[in-house]
Amino acid sequence: MSIIAYKYTGDSSFSKSNGSSGKQIVMAGGGIPTSTGGDKAYPGNLTLYVTFTCVVAAMGGLIFGYDIGISGGVTSMNPFLQKFFPSVYRKQIEDTSTNQYCKFDSQILTMFTSSLYLAALVSSLVASTVTRKLGRKLSMLFGGILFCAGALMNGFAQAIWMLIVGRILLGFGIGFANQSVPLYLSEMAPYKYRGALNIGFQLSCTIGILVANMLNYFFDMIKGGWGWRLSLGGAVIPALIITIGSLFLPETPNSMIERGNKEEAREKLRRIRGVDNVDQEFYDLVMASEASKMVEHPWRNLLQKKYRPQLIMAILIPAFQQLTGINVIMFYAPVLFKTIGFGGKASLMSAVITGSVNVMATCVSIYGVDRWGRRFLFLEGGTQMLICQVAVAIFIGSKFGIDGNPGELPKWYALVVVLFICLYVSGFAWSWGPLGWLVPSEIFPLEIRSAAQSITVSMNMIFTFIVAQVFLTMLCHLKFGLFIFFAFWVVVMTAFIYVFLPETKNIPIEEMVVVWKNHWFWSRFMVDVEYPNGVEMTNGGQLVKEV
Repeated sequence: MSIIAYKYTGDSSFSKSNGSSGKQIVMAGGGIPTSTGGDKAYPGNLTLYVTFTCVVAAMGGLIFGYDIGISGGVTSMNPFLQKFFPSVYRKQIEDTSTNQYCKFDSQILTMFTSSLYLAALVSSLVASTVTRKLGRKLSMLFGGILFCAGALMNGFAQAIWMLIVGRILLGFGIGFANQSVPLYLSEMAPYKYRGALNIGFQLSCTIGILVANMLNYFFDMIKGGWGWRLSLGGAVIPALIITIGSLFLPETPNSMIERGNKEEAREKLRRIRGVDNVDQEFYDLVMASEASKMVEHPWRNLLQKKYRPQLIMAILIPAFQQLTGINVIMFYAPVLFKTIGFGGKASLMSAVITGSVNVMATCVSIYGVDRWGRRFLFLEGGTQMLICQVAVAIFIGSKFGIDGNPGELPKWYALVVVLFICLYVSGFAWSWGPLGWLVPSEIFPLEIRSAAQSITVSMNMIFTFIVAQVFLTMLCHLKFGLFIFFAFWVVVMTAFIYVFLPETKNIPIEEMVVVWKNHWFWSRFMVDVEYPNGVEMTNGGQLVKEV
């Protein structure tokens, strides 16, 4: 037996020493392990095996992103509006008296977009039980099958009810995928690369958005006005990718242990980490699983005082993610650009441009999340989004005024608006976009992980639904002030991150409780919480752990 001592040195820093060897590891300000003796908290490498499995699993984000991108483009296509929403089409084409900001104001039209997210909300609650009892990969399989059925229903739709039923099936699929994929990635990834691999989910979302925007642009050119069917039915492709991929993915060691397959989990952990010595990590996973089995009611236990920090983050981070206003751009980019004076083809191309920026900026987050930390990206992205939203409000307001009649919109003016929107999208794409999924998925103890992830997905879907449903009405009434509305929330959420979110980079997922116990505010809720798996605090301020 050896003793490993962790000493808290302030600013979320720890020093770690091995009592038997005299070697010391210093965990710097963000919890970055730097070794003076060659030890690591958990041995392991970023193997080709785990990289491949995480890439395949992250493809679950394609279905979410494709849907976000496709719906806004389809609702700006005139043949689609003529068939299903003729009143909106007449208002847009024939009614010159309607304020430009109000051309697309229709609750039925927004219900087409937002109904999906109510369905995702409901299914995410069911998905929690499936993910916990049957495994992460089976939950992904259900998500792919349901999304595939919804895509076919929408592609062959002949009436509005078929559109809505198809959207509900799509929502069920997204609820399962969004509940299971981030958990799968966080559990499979080595702790030093957890941020980058988890953000693969968000990267897939952005790729799905970009592909959808590009398909909308080209399908709109098809003669006969049936291109929208290809756009909606094309969702079958990303659905098949995650459906087939989930059949070949391995289950996570966490899930295997949770369901009693300990020896199989140990062998899987060895293969994932690429080393034979996984005893310490395996021990921590088993102890976390044993503790979780003592929890009979994970939903009720979420309300316990010791889980207050995680519960607050599970509620506010996904809510704030939607209150950035990003889905105003991603859902309705073509509609928005059309509203502010772009032609039909130009509005679809502008959506392609913002989608491209979204993908490239997400890659920046993959590179920097485990180097610069979660807090830095949150704070920088929030500041950048705030500046851009205020700028867009000024440019649109000065040209369109209150009546929304800009006359001839100069080309350079339109380019400036697109530039600031792209800068706004990039700020979101390397901060609140990926981190809104990463941080909640990595902070939950195993005993409440599935239930808490369902809270995260549910809150995301609730606020996504609200924003999608009321955006066109808000645009009609608030006009350019809509961007100021979202800018206000960006100020609030950035301040929240600065004050209340500790840095979580490079902290092993089963020992995340340490960051809460040493946070200036959250520590008051953690007074009755033991340090993980034998870790104890000594009078001298050391965290001592037997291994």
